[in-house]
Amino acid sequence: MTHQVRPSDEELWSSIAAGDETAFGRIFDRYSRPVYNHAFRLTGSWSTAEDITQATFLVAWRRRRDARLVDGSALPWLLVVATNAVRSEWRSARRWLALLRRLPAERHTDGDLAEEVAARLDDERRMTEVLEVVRQLPPAEREAVALCLWSGVSYPDAAAVLGISEVAVRSRVSRARSRLTRLMPEQIQEGKR
Repeated sequence: MTHQVRPSDEELWSSIAAGDETAFGRIFDRYSRPVYNHAFRLTGSWSTAEDITQATFLVAWRRRRDARLVDGSALPWLLVVATNAVRSEWRSARRWLALLRRLPAERHTDGDLAEEVAARLDDERRMTEVLEVVRQLPPAEREAVALCLWSGVSYPDAAAVLGISEVAVRSRVSRARSRLTRLMPEQIQEGKR
C-alpha cells in the first residue's frame, strides 16, 4: 500500500506560478472553505461571501507570481486578498445604493421559505449585528480580529502577511477584545428595544 504525501503549499505554489491550473485547483480545494468563512464573517452575507471567495481566487490566480506564503502557507495571503475584495465590494455597494435610492421602491410578496433559507437569513442577521459593532473598531483592529480571531491565523502569520511585528498584532487583538467587550452589551441592549 503506497502512501501519497500531500504536497506543501510551497510546492503547489511553485507550480501555480508556472501556470499549473491543476495545482491551483488543489489550493482552491484546500482553502476555499476558510476563505468563504472569512468572507462571511466580514460581510454577514452568504451570497456575498460566495462572490468574495470567487473574486479572491481570481485575484490569486492573476497575482500568482506575487503571492506571499507565510511559514509555507498560502492561507494568510489568501485571507488578506479576501479582505481587500470585501473592501472593494463595500465601495461598489455604496455606489449601487446611491443609484438604487433614486429608483422607486418595488413591492415584494412573501412566499414560503425553506428551513435552510430561514437559517441562512438568521445567520446573516446575527452576523450583521456583530459587524455593526466590529465596524466601530479602528481598521487595524478590525483586520486583526478578522484574521486572528475569526479565521484562526496565528499571530506570527498575521504579522508576516500584514508586514508588522507579532507584538503589534497581539496588541491590536487585545485592544479589539477590550473595545468589543465594552461595545457588545450596549449593542445587544439597543437591539432588544
